[in-house]
Amino acid sequence: MSSDGADASDRAPGLASLLERSLYGETLDCVHCGLCLTSCPTYRATGRETASPRGRIYLMRGLAEGRLEETEVLEEEAFLCLGCRACETACPSGVHYGEMLEHTRHALRTEPPRFGSAIWIERFALRQLVPHASRLRGVVRLMAGIQRLRLDRLAARLLPRRLAEMISLMPRIPEAQARRRMPLLTPAIGERRGRVALFEGCIMPEFFGRVNDAARLVLARAGYEVVVPEGAGCCGALQAHSGDLDCARSLASHNIRVFENELADLDAIVVTSAGCSAALREGESWIGEAAVGVAGGVRDILEFLDEVDVSLELEPLAKRVCYDDPCHLVHAQGIAAGPRRLLERIPELELVPHANPEACCGAAGIYNLTQPEMSQRVLAPKVEALCAAAPDLVATANPGCAMQLASGLAAAGRSLPVVHPIELLEEASRPRG
Repeated sequence: MSSDGADASDRAPGLASLLERSLYGETLDCVHCGLCLTSCPTYRATGRETASPRGRIYLMRGLAEGRLEETEVLEEEAFLCLGCRACETACPSGVHYGEMLEHTRHALRTEPPRFGSAIWIERFALRQLVPHASRLRGVVRLMAGIQRLRLDRLAARLLPRRLAEMISLMPRIPEAQARRRMPLLTPAIGERRGRVALFEGCIMPEFFGRVNDAARLVLARAGYEVVVPEGAGCCGALQAHSGDLDCARSLASHNIRVFENELADLDAIVVTSAGCSAALREGESWIGEAAVGVAGGVRDILEFLDEVDVSLELEPLAKRVCYDDPCHLVHAQGIAAGPRRLLERIPELELVPHANPEACCGAAGIYNLTQPEMSQRVLAPKVEALCAAAPDLVATANPGCAMQLASGLAAAGRSLPVVHPIELLEEASRPRG
């Protein structure tokens, strides 16, 4: 049903026009072969054709052609999709499903009648809090105080089940020292190999500052001068995934202006979050040719270190590690072997295989908040596979995945540490004595 109860057929002509202009031609690339079906988490969970990539594309095309008069099914299925893009890896026709999904959600969220109160709250958070560093910092400080006083546990007992579940997903807020901003310039250690910019992002400094700092230290030890450009901010990934392409475009344009002045002196723009690096690389689909130069310079931290064949003196780490592929690293960017090669360089570290490491964990940005039941259904086999492998810790390269996996493992009674691979490289390369 549409969020405000209005007749969805009233929206169809306007939506059809939007979809026809933005992506109708791309829907024709899908030949409906069905090779994407087994890779799709929601299709595997439901068995519904409309919950598959080709089913959703068929609905998009039907609306653009005027054959789909009511939009409820398309709206439901478009937002039930995790956007994991495993279908792109499986597709023999090169369909850009992720881009199509974002444009569809944008059309659904922008055509009148306007969306309801729940979506207004989501949009307020993603527009007015997440991209604004000072506001986000204030909210995180408040959350830290609530956790210190254990009010979150009290609220979880008193609030309705749905709200209690949302609170349970909130990660532990790091100490204030771990949330300090990085230095704007970190000199290379030893012989200088080059100069890189490190993209901090919005969520990473507040919840995963240790990951950004580990990347900074490893890059410096590898001989790279590391700059943190002032003014760079939120990449727009969460906004685009939620259907707010206008905001995503604005954020992307801002970052382009910040980085294009630095680009000539850089070997790469290095990113520690798979979702952010994917979004920065795909800026052209949001704002056109202006994004091409910066997008071409973006590298995920693990991809960059693997590409330059980084030379580090690594001490042994006797740990059994399961590496789990973030969807926006393996499917959106095609990066799978590099992270494993880097981890295999660490003496005595054992990479432990587990079932289907490329499958989605169900985090998908804020999907675990907006679609909690499906998120848990997708997460369950992942947790089962990790528990069966019995590692000492789990490594993944995206903050949402890290939080989702940690929550699922804790709920299963296995509170395994979940870290970014760069943290293991930093520990192994740390100067001794």
